[in-house]
Amino acid sequence: MTPDEEAGEPAEVVELPAAPRAVDIALDELELVYAFIYARVGNRADAEDLTQQVAMKAIPRLRQGAPASSIRGYLFATARSVLGGFWSTRLGLSEAELREDLAMAAPPDPPSEDRSGTVSAILAELSDNYRRVLELRFLHGYSLKEVAAEMNSTVGAIKVMQLRALRAAAKVRRLE
Repeated sequence: MTPDEEAGEPAEVVELPAAPRAVDIALDELELVYAFIYARVGNRADAEDLTQQVAMKAIPRLRQGAPASSIRGYLFATARSVLGGFWSTRLGLSEAELREDLAMAAPPDPPSEDRSGTVSAILAELSDNYRRVLELRFLHGYSLKEVAAEMNSTVGAIKVMQLRALRAAAKVRRLE
């Protein structure tokens, strides 16, 4: 007990600042989300609309008492999802195809003699179907849809064949 309490006087109540609510944290982070989106769309009006979509999707689902880092992570994950939907609509592609095209967008290094020889040797060891799917996808830059049309198959079957072909190529590579 404090001396004041012993004397019968009430002690002074000190109010601690309340932990920021999840919504307050999210609202503070939306400026960074806007910058993130603007850097990827390059258009102020679209960036504002997409940031608003992120807020509408994310804020109602936030957990109270969650740490700021997890709220920030959730906002940026939602922003990536919204951006995927935006570019999917804008380009007329499914989101799966969009991811596939982004992975192939990195400019390749100029082929060297060693690499070309290694690739040719590995491809020569594969079955005709595996070799063809890898050639079309990675040497000619075809999308999954284009490979499926070329090989008279479905996109799902080509995905499976590509995975198996890559695994077979990795095994050939290890044997060398």
